[in-house]
Amino acid sequence: MRDAVVDGGGELVDVADTTALVWGAARDPEGLAAVLDDNQHLEWIQLPFAGVEEFAHLISDDRLWTCGKGVYAEPVAEMAVAMALAGLRGLVHYSRQSGWSRPIGRNLIGARVSILGGGGITEEIVRLLNPFGCHVTVVRNRVTDMEGVDVVLESDRFVDALPGADVVFLALPLTSETVGMMGRSEFETMESHAWLVNVARGRHVRTDDLVWALENGVIGGAALDVTDPEPLPDDHRLWSMANCIITPHVGNTPEMAVPLLSERIATNVRRWIAGDDLIGPVDPDLGY
Repeated sequence: MRDAVVDGGGELVDVADTTALVWGAARDPEGLAAVLDDNQHLEWIQLPFAGVEEFAHLISDDRLWTCGKGVYAEPVAEMAVAMALAGLRGLVHYSRQSGWSRPIGRNLIGARVSILGGGGITEEIVRLLNPFGCHVTVVRNRVTDMEGVDVVLESDRFVDALPGADVVFLALPLTSETVGMMGRSEFETMESHAWLVNVARGRHVRTDDLVWALENGVIGGAALDVTDPEPLPDDHRLWSMANCIITPHVGNTPEMAVPLLSERIATNVRRWIAGDDLIGPVDPDLGY
């Protein structure tokens, strides 16, 4: 981060002597609150992650806030598609066998896919799905035409995107409206072979309801890069389920994230100095 600030033409100084702050402690909202209280003169705050739910109570119109929105879209989308393929083609099932087993699996080629969320990760998922010839439905707050997308629905109609889908991706911000959005009734509207792929936030999903859906064959499976709680306890039932893939929030790893975030910081510092619009602004009203 220090190198990125300098690469962008900035100078590292004491917080009392600047109007811009690049905040690197992604899980320390209390620390940031203390800094802001002591430095009312700060005008721009750059946060490191795309998700800003931990800092939402601090974000207001009296400062410009930016985040890592879109920074990690490519690696996270790659992970999401990999998880969908692994689930549909039964790779988690086969990997847990001790001998030759019967054939299972469905194609991603020609599948019906629904994506909840319309940001950068979704755009990258759609791009990666293009060679598979999928029928793609996207649910987002602002309905607009999207390249490679067959249907775009308003966010309050997200349940309409679940029936008929072979894969349902969650790639949306965590807000008060999206906490617990996937529960028992939503799973009951999904196809019995459908896979849920969550690369957003664990709290989008009611975990107990997901366990019920997986145990009772209500849905085909779940691929989770995020969980609630997180980390998922070692003895949790999801770990032992043959129709569940769990990865430890590694949609992007440090090796992937550091160069991507560095470029975003350098670019925004350069724009701040020039008086240009910054990339990844946070809307205080929307919470992302």
